[in-house]
Amino acid sequence: MKQLLNQRFLVPQSSAMAEVTEMAARYGDVINLSIGDPDIPTPRGIIQQVYEDALAGHTKYTDPRGYPELRQAIRDFYREEYGDQVEDQEVFVTASGVVGMYLAMQVLLDPGDEVIIPDPYFTCYADQVQAAGGVPVFLPTREEEGFAIDLERLESLVTPRTKAVLINTPNNPTGACLSRKQLEQLAEFCMKRDLYVVADDIYTNFTYGEPFFPIRALPGMGERTITVNSFSKNFIMTGFRVGNIIAPAPVVRALKQMNEYVVYSAPALSQRGALWALRERARLEPPILQQFRERMEYAAKRINQVGWMTVPVPQGSIYLFPSIRRTGMTSAQVTRRILEEAHVLVLPGDTFGACGEGYLRIACTVENSVMGEAMDRIAGMSM
Repeated sequence: MKQLLNQRFLVPQSSAMAEVTEMAARYGDVINLSIGDPDIPTPRGIIQQVYEDALAGHTKYTDPRGYPELRQAIRDFYREEYGDQVEDQEVFVTASGVVGMYLAMQVLLDPGDEVIIPDPYFTCYADQVQAAGGVPVFLPTREEEGFAIDLERLESLVTPRTKAVLINTPNNPTGACLSRKQLEQLAEFCMKRDLYVVADDIYTNFTYGEPFFPIRALPGMGERTITVNSFSKNFIMTGFRVGNIIAPAPVVRALKQMNEYVVYSAPALSQRGALWALRERARLEPPILQQFRERMEYAAKRINQVGWMTVPVPQGSIYLFPSIRRTGMTSAQVTRRILEEAHVLVLPGDTFGACGEGYLRIACTVENSVMGEAMDRIAGMSM
C-alpha cells in the first residue's frame, strides 16, 4: 500500500510550546504567560456591531478580496496615519495574519528561493517558507545591538537565490523595534539588491518609544513590499481571525487566485468587526496601548528584581524576552524548572530560533496582580 502521508509528516514533530503546555496540565494553579492572547475582552462596541450586522444579513460570502468598505477603510488608515496612498487593487483581506503570511509565501516563492529571516523570529515563519518550497536563511541578531538588523551580516547571506527579507517590528519575541532610520537603511539595501521585503506588521499599536512606521510607505518600497496585517492584537480580536495584506497589484491578483483554493474569503462577520474597529481606532487603541505599557513596564521591573534574569526597557509588542544566561542553564531547562517549581508557564527562547537560546519569552497578557504573583513565585526559586 502506498504511503498515505506527505514525507514531512511521517515523523510527528513535538514543539517546545506543545511540550510545556502539556506539562502545565499537571498543575491546577498554573499562571500562563506563554501565549499572546490577552485576558482583555474584545471591545464591546465591536461585538455589538458584529451582532447587529449578523441580524442585518452579513452572513454570506463576501467579495474574495474583502468587503469594499473594509478595503476602503484600510486605505484610509494608511493615508491618514502614514501619508501612504494605497490603491484598491493593492488590498486583500485575509482570514488572519497567519493565513496572510502563508498565502504571501505561496505566491512569492519559486522552489529554491531564499528568504532571509532575522533570528529570533516568530515560530511559523520558517515552516511557511518551506511549505512554499522556499529556503529560510537565518540572520543572527544580538541583544547588545538591540536585536537590530546588521547590514554587513545581511549582505553576507545574500545569494542569487535570495528573494526577500522578512521583518517583524515590533518584534515577536524580542519586543525590539526598528527605527525609521534603520528601516530607511534596510530599504536602500533591498532596492540596490533588488530584494522584496515581507513585513509582518502585527503589533503596530504597541510601541512605547518612537511611533511605528511601515517600511512600505518609504519612497520606492510600495512596489517591493508585501505587508501582512492583523486585527488580532491591536483590537484584541484574536478569535475573529481576520487580517489583510497590502502588496503590489500583481501580488494581490495572485493572492486572490491562491486564496480560492484555501478559504475563498475571510469570515464576513469578522470583516464587519474589523471595519468598525478601524473607523473607531482613535477611541479604541489608546486605552489598549496604555494598559499594555503599564503591564510591560511593571513586568520588566519585576523581572529585573530577580537576580538571574535581566531585560532591557520595553520598546514594543506585548512580550518581554529576558536573558537567563546568568543561570548557566539552557532555555528549556529554565522553562521546565519555572513550571515545575513556580507553576508559571513561559516559553523557552530557542523556540524562536538559535539566537533565542539563553532567553525566555514572557507574554504580558495578564493583569499586574497576576503578573506580580508569577514573579513572586519565580523570585522564590533557588537557581
